[in-house]
Order: sequence, then C-alpha cells, then structure tokens
Amino acid sequence: MRDVTLSITDAQGLVVSILEHHQTTTENAAHVAKALIAAEMDGQRGHGLSRVPSYVAQSVSGKVNGKAVPIVAERMSAAVRIDAANGFAYPAFDLAISELTTLAREMGIAAASVFRSHHFGQAGYHAERLANNGLVALVFGNSPQAIAPWGGNRGVFGTNPIAFAAPRIDNIPLLIDLSLSKVARGKVLVAQQKGESIPEGWALDQMGHPTTDPGEALNGTMLPMGGAKGAALVLMVEIMAAGLSGANFGYEATSFFTAEGPPPGVGQLMLAFDPMFFSGGAFSIRLEELLSEILTQDNVRLPGTLRSALRQKARQEGLCIPSELLDELKALNQ
Repeated sequence: MRDVTLSITDAQGLVVSILEHHQTTTENAAHVAKALIAAEMDGQRGHGLSRVPSYVAQSVSGKVNGKAVPIVAERMSAAVRIDAANGFAYPAFDLAISELTTLAREMGIAAASVFRSHHFGQAGYHAERLANNGLVALVFGNSPQAIAPWGGNRGVFGTNPIAFAAPRIDNIPLLIDLSLSKVARGKVLVAQQKGESIPEGWALDQMGHPTTDPGEALNGTMLPMGGAKGAALVLMVEIMAAGLSGANFGYEATSFFTAEGPPPGVGQLMLAFDPMFFSGGAFSIRLEELLSEILTQDNVRLPGTLRSALRQKARQEGLCIPSELLDELKALNQ
C-alpha cells in the first residue's frame, strides 16, 4: 500500500463535498471536516479521514442525523447542557466551546455536558481550542463498549478518552490527550483498512484471548492502559462523561463503526477554568517555570511535542494518506 499526498485545502473540500452528498448540511459538514483534517494533521489517523466511510454510512442510514442543529438544552450560572440531537458531535462541541469561553471568563469556572452525542474525535482537539482562548481545560468522553471491567471478559466501557490543555506564554498550549485503552480503537480500524495485523497486547478476541487480528479485536475487547488502575480510570471517565450528562453508557451505545442500530447517544463533559483567577495572576509564569524545570533534563520532551511537529509538517507538505483510502473517498463523492 502506498501513500499519496493531498493538500489540506483539497482534503477539507473533499470531506465537505462527500458529506453534503450524503444527507449532511454544509455547515455540519464543515465542522466535521475541520476536526477530521486536524486529526490527520496531528498524525491521529484513527480519528481522521479513515472515519469518513463510516460517517457516511451512518448519515445515510439515519444512525447519525447530518442535519441536526445542537442546542443549549439547559443553563445555570456556570454550566450548560448541550443536546447534540443525535447529530455529529463536532457542531455540538463548537457550541459548547463558545459557551464555556464566555462563562469561564465571567465565573472563573464553567462546565458543559453534551448528550445524545456521537464520536467526538480527538479529545485534545477540543481541549486545545479552550486553551487557545486562555483557559485550562479538561475533557472527558465515553464511547461504545470496548473494554471489560478488570478481570472480566465482556466489554462494558468504551476506550473513554481524557484530555487536558493549558495555555502558555508565546507558545502552543500544553496538551495531554489519552485514550484509556492501550491504544485508541481507531488505530485498530486503520490497521484493518490497511490489511495489517496489530501488536499483541492491544486487544482480546471475543473469547478473551490475545489477538493480532484487527477484525477479531474490533469484535472483542481492548486492554486498558495501566492494568487495574487504568480500568478504574475508565470507570471514572464513564461516570463523568455519560453519568453526569445523562447519556448512554458504553454497554448501551451502538457502534461508531457500523450503520446498523439506533444512534449511539454517548456523552461528553468539558470543564474550563480561568487560570489567572485561580492562581491570583501567577499561572502563566509558574507554568513556564515548571516546564522549564522539566526540560533541564536530557531526553525529555513535553506531551504533545510530536503532534505539534507532525502538524507543522502537514502544513508545509500536505497530508499523506493511503491511496486505497483516497480512492474510496473519491468514490463516495460521486
């Protein structure tokens, strides 16, 4: 399999056009395309263009409503509930980020839950945008069942990502973005699309046996990072994302990868903090002092450094994507 290069502008236009051809409004298609291209630029292919075929299939089947308009369902002084209306998650997150930016500046802290939601891509993509607005951000999301409780063999939780971002002085935000499985499930999807095996230790098959077959892994369970401690964090995120938002738990949600079944109806939670308020104005200087201390040691790099380098390379050289995937995308655009 060979890679081909596509400009960022052409890739974004292609995704928008494909979605417009498949029961999605232009506005929603633009939100989705921006997020998928950002993931592709960051080297997160499992949340990038590889998702387009499944998004299209779900829009056509009605599993996701490509014409949905997210709304603020409820509001308190420093909190909002966003109804994604069983549409794509990205328009709902754009609304949530706008609301949080205003509320956190007024109140010092703000929270937004998102319900009746869908796959929201890179958790860090959303956290970083809040940090670009001067806020410290935490993002939690749940997803369809993929991880068993520690010691179990049946999926109950999703891979349940968590992200943190903090603004920096004259630099891109510090970004920490973790899937709580050993690897994001999207990487298994990419391996399946490429016809490649996956490393042992990523996943178990339906019988609870280790597997290197991505198809068996997608039908089985992912292993949590950090063993029992990681499984406990998965439970925490499940409660924060789905419990607090009133959304479906992972074992109740339908797959993000197939067109069958009702909408997944998962949930997400975002927290935003005004760092200068909480620190008495000292946050920016103190953060830089901490990061400088970390970087005094050899062979140390900050989280997100590789992602930033890949993003810059993509801006300069375009996106390298598998030729077979590009052929599939072009076919969807006819």
